[in-house]
Amino acid sequence: MRFDNRSDAGRKLAMQLAAYRTADCVVLALPRGGVPVGFEVAQALQKPLDILVVRKIGMPGQEELALGAMGPQGGVVWNADLLGCFNLTPQDVQGVVSQEQAELTRRLAVFRGVRPYPSLRNKTVLLVDDGLATGASVRAALQSLGSMHPAKVVLAIPVGAKSTVAQLRPCVDELVCLLEPEELHSVGEWYRDFTQTSDQAVISLLQRAWHDEKIREG
Repeated sequence: MRFDNRSDAGRKLAMQLAAYRTADCVVLALPRGGVPVGFEVAQALQKPLDILVVRKIGMPGQEELALGAMGPQGGVVWNADLLGCFNLTPQDVQGVVSQEQAELTRRLAVFRGVRPYPSLRNKTVLLVDDGLATGASVRAALQSLGSMHPAKVVLAIPVGAKSTVAQLRPCVDELVCLLEPEELHSVGEWYRDFTQTSDQAVISLLQRAWHDEKIREG
């Protein structure tokens, strides 16, 4: 099975999350690709949608290979196995870290502006992305969520490498993954259309979701 696009993946994922329709929860998507998926989940469950901005730290020359990732508070989660495999230390890629920190700051300004994060204390968080390869971005997101004190964290993804899913399952209260291939060379191979999500698409979906939230609140 492959997904038509991220919206299709989000609708299919929402069906597996139907039990949370009556829960006090917030959908948090990882931009950019996780936002179209999270939007469909939030729409189907009638829940607020927001974003948690993280940035992958790619291998120089192989940017899709995540050596680590950072969250909005600046802490970096490293993939120790990959660093060791390439005989690298965090200091060796400090230039990449600085570049990604700048991009993370830019995205925070573009996507969030001055809008505060929603209160997550004692709520269930549905953390959504479009796929899971090394898991670096999700680990950075989970690190950031720790300081926000949610009651429960549910990681929800359309597709994830089986080994990475197994590693992350103990890190969350629940993990929902529709496809767990033994080998996952890239997330995009499981989508017929994996066109890069633009900044404007993220902004548009967030604005639609926030508008709908205001209507629900009356």
